[in-house]
Amino acid sequence: MASFVTFGLAAGSGGLVGVVLGLVGGGGSILAVPLLTYAVGVNSPHVAIGTSALAVSVSAAGNLVPQWQAGNVKWRCAGAFSLAGVLGALAGSAAARTVDGQSLLALFGFVMLAVGGLMLRRRRGEGDPDVRLTKRSAPVLLPWLLGIGFAVGLFSGFFGIGGGFLIVPGLMLATSMPLPMAIGTSLVAVSAFGAATAASYAVSGLIDWTLAGLFILGGALGGLVGARLGQRLAGHKRALTITFAGLVILVGLYVVARGLPALLGRA
Repeated sequence: MASFVTFGLAAGSGGLVGVVLGLVGGGGSILAVPLLTYAVGVNSPHVAIGTSALAVSVSAAGNLVPQWQAGNVKWRCAGAFSLAGVLGALAGSAAARTVDGQSLLALFGFVMLAVGGLMLRRRRGEGDPDVRLTKRSAPVLLPWLLGIGFAVGLFSGFFGIGGGFLIVPGLMLATSMPLPMAIGTSLVAVSAFGAATAASYAVSGLIDWTLAGLFILGGALGGLVGARLGQRLAGHKRALTITFAGLVILVGLYVVARGLPALLGRA
């Protein structure tokens, strides 16, 4: 019976993340690790991070198709950014596995506080929609794409999150592309970073494949619900984002409180 309850909680947690993603866009996956740890009851923070990385990667890949069809994906920019980011993600995930699980959760909580704060800021949508990575533009664009991509991938791999909240502004900084294109292009990197992180954890046996599958299934269904709700509440998206940012901050405070004693004990 306990296993059925666990499976239900995994699917429900994935559904909650999917609804949030459908309502407010990027950032919802930040809740995956706390949900797997405290709601589903995954005992190892490392397993929670590895499982979350896999779920985030699959979800991002699924959401990439409509963005591509809408013309919002700059593939060459995404390729350069993702290539550097995958190397960073592999390095970050390797480093994270050497850190005590509870200490890692405390650090993750601080990241949630930062993410919540960033989500409260308004993002500007101006930019150059015609930007392309070519032989002519490469001397200017490529160093930025590779440098920022590696840094964001390192962060993403360490904490096992998609990193979209950093990838989107990173792409805009590196290329000056407008916000809608940065969001679409970011899904290539989120999928790649998550896959690299998940592969690194999988080699060490730190993924619960059953829970990952249920989380992904729940997320897909929740995403459909969230997308419909998002259409109905389109005029209130800013309010929804602020509400979600507040939730992320509250959960972050809880995660920090739970993991801080272990972090201070190692100091």
